Amino acid sequence: MTKILALYLPQFHETAENNLWWGKGFTEWTNTKKAKPLFKNHHQPRVPLNKNYYDLAEPDVMQKHAAIAKEHGIYGFCFYHYWFNGKQMLHKPVEDLLSRPEIDIPFCLSWANDSWNRAWDGEEKEILMQQEYGEEPNWQNHLDYLIPFFKDNRYLKINNKPVFFIYRTIGFVRMNELIQYWDKKLQDAGFNGIHIVETLNSFQLEPFCEAASGVYTFEPMMTLRKKINLSNKIKGQLRNRLNLNILFKDKYERVWNEVLKNARNIKFDKKEMYRGAFVDWDNTARKGKRGLVITGATPEKFGMYLKALMKISTTENDKFLIINSWNEWAEGCYLEPDEKFRYGYLDQIKKNSI
Repeated sequence: MTKILALYLPQFHETAENNLWWGKGFTEWTNTKKAKPLFKNHHQPRVPLNKNYYDLAEPDVMQKHAAIAKEHGIYGFCFYHYWFNGKQMLHKPVEDLLSRPEIDIPFCLSWANDSWNRAWDGEEKEILMQQEYGEEPNWQNHLDYLIPFFKDNRYLKINNKPVFFIYRTIGFVRMNELIQYWDKKLQDAGFNGIHIVETLNSFQLEPFCEAASGVYTFEPMMTLRKKINLSNKIKGQLRNRLNLNILFKDKYERVWNEVLKNARNIKFDKKEMYRGAFVDWDNTARKGKRGLVITGATPEKFGMYLKALMKISTTENDKFLIINSWNEWAEGCYLEPDEKFRYGYLDQIKKNSI
């Protein structure tokens, strides 16, 4: 049976860097709270149930999240991991998890290896933290940090190979070499190597690394890149040429139908497939009138589409299906209970995954 993983964003606690770049006390809640409705019936701002604006610096929060996730049919979390050639960001929550074996949740890491910038969109503008990969000593330094996580009994492994996602493998021409280096070093450390999963998204539509073991379709961004609607295509051309503030919109049904169509057809030789689902999408909390809103999402629709995707993944013997996400509040893409739908989305997972 295919197991469900949920992407987990750790940016819900203060860091010195975010305080410097964005102002004292900045977390993901900062943008979430200041969002405003931009059209009739626009679901903004998004408010967590009981106004639970939690702080991941408090270790009990993670334990509560793990319990709620497992109760509703989520097998594990896939935490975003930020590493810039030795410089770490937002690492406290997953390090707290590692130090607390009583938190009963399987997990893995996804290296979000973009440079950080003020645009929030991965473009190389106004760089705050440049991604650099260095040489083999730098790769070893990174691996030394990762090995304690890999050794944890809760860490996801396939054939004794730690599962490790990479967001953008095309960002480094020597990525194959890096993976092969890690694979050999992990064999020396008692593993059978490493199970690298490439992420297909709006920046990368095809696998890049022969040394990678799997491919994950990050939704809805991969589908939106492959099947952009005509209206947004025209808007994009106008915005780029004239630097206008133009809001992009798309329909939940259209995007999900394209996700399912792609899920039925996509296949890469000798690569494990991990198909992606998404809850909702609205990043106007971050981007305002230059954002993208997918309209019409409800828990019932999500449940219907998730059931269809689970059927595809189960038929194809996929080990995991990855949902975007547990808590991307400023992108309107979260499973956590909110004031509008309460536990609706989580209830649909419980209904369709067990």
